Amino acid sequence: MRYELDVEAIIEADPAALWRAWTDTARFPDWDPREEQNRLDGPFAAGTSGWSKQRGAPGGPYTLATINPQQNWQVESPLPGGMLTVDHRMHVLDDGKVRVSKQYVASGPMSLAFRLYFGRKIRQSMPDSFAALAAEAARLAAEAQA
Repeated sequence: MRYELDVEAIIEADPAALWRAWTDTARFPDWDPREEQNRLDGPFAAGTSGWSKQRGAPGGPYTLATINPQQNWQVESPLPGGMLTVDHRMHVLDDGKVRVSKQYVASGPMSLAFRLYFGRKIRQSMPDSFAALAAEAARLAAEAQA
């Protein structure tokens, strides 16, 4: 069994500041309304493990699986009998905007629960999360210019 969910937005952001905001996982709870806790147990590098908890969801471990600087980073989290993979992507557009997206792929028996319960919550909350990401990137860009 497998379930795939893609969410995206086009935001105005300095790409370098956006990447900094989106890869500083420890600060997610400070700006992202979805995040309650996030801890990375080492550097932001493939193979590093961490733990996160989003509001209204159980917490759990994750591992940074792949990182392509300024393009995407992917985490893997175990599910009972399967896996959840979340790919965080950014693509700089010609007009100075950035397309940000997250792809969730749940496999195994929990994919049905993910589709029926978590998928709906993700679709509802991601517009606010992407808006908060844009605001945090703007804050970091202004801070860098000061």
